[in-house]
Amino acid sequence: MADRFDCDNCKESLYGRKYIQSDDSPYCIPCYDSLFSNTCDECKELIGHDARELFYEDRHYHEHCFRCFRCDRSLADEPFTSQDEALLCNDCYCNEFSSKCVACDKIVMPGTRKLEYAGSTWHEGCFICHSCEQPIGSKSFIPDKDEHYCVACYEDKFAPRCTRCKKTLSKGGVTYRDEPWHKECFVCTSCKTQLAGQHFTSRDDSPYCLKCFGNLYAKKCEACTKPITGFGGGKYISFEDRQWHQPCFTCSECSVSLVGAGFFPYRGQDLVPRMQQQPLHAIEELLTMFLLVHVPTCALTKL
Repeated sequence: MADRFDCDNCKESLYGRKYIQSDDSPYCIPCYDSLFSNTCDECKELIGHDARELFYEDRHYHEHCFRCFRCDRSLADEPFTSQDEALLCNDCYCNEFSSKCVACDKIVMPGTRKLEYAGSTWHEGCFICHSCEQPIGSKSFIPDKDEHYCVACYEDKFAPRCTRCKKTLSKGGVTYRDEPWHKECFVCTSCKTQLAGQHFTSRDDSPYCLKCFGNLYAKKCEACTKPITGFGGGKYISFEDRQWHQPCFTCSECSVSLVGAGFFPYRGQDLVPRMQQQPLHAIEELLTMFLLVHVPTCALTKL
């Protein structure tokens, strides 16, 4: 009896029939398809040995079943993506799920470089400075309403300019008379010392440090000849168009302070306190001067 050549599964003879060898065992076509073929994830039928099989993420498809879920176009030789396990061609995916560039109104394709800001999306090349029209890319920018500016253009267009040098102030600075200044530009009109953080005053709208203002414009003390500025709470005495620092307002004879006390100017010279044991003619002369300058009553009663 001749050797038998049978299907390893159904035991039917394979003589004169097509068969497939698998693991050194022969199988008739129906048995091979039943035992070894994958099931199409779309139609749930076996993918026969002679059919072109496609697979994606452990799922198997007939070639004719591998199609876009939305437009039904074949994806066999097309780029595609998956959304909630549904296969979509790129066009359908972009139309349904991709953002549109707010500048050119075109789809931002998956995998392309894009920029997102405040809920809007741009192609990388479409996100440009409103002024110089150069791509901003990953550089810093400043929004102004619906427009975006690179830092250099924004400062040139909107940033305040220093009153002195007319250049933009990007940070810091000081304000004087409601006008902006660079710290290094806000200086004393006379000595050019920086005034930021320092006490200063002004004359004819020009700023001066206290030292220069005192030397240039303040009246001088009759006693010490130093400027009388009144800055820092300092008090001064004024009498007959002359001024003294309060500590300098003393008797020319005994140096006692005359602040709040009665005194007489003697023959237009230095100040002296109320007179004691003076000759009668001197007292009469001083009394006449006293009445003219309105010395306090207490001083008059003690003459």
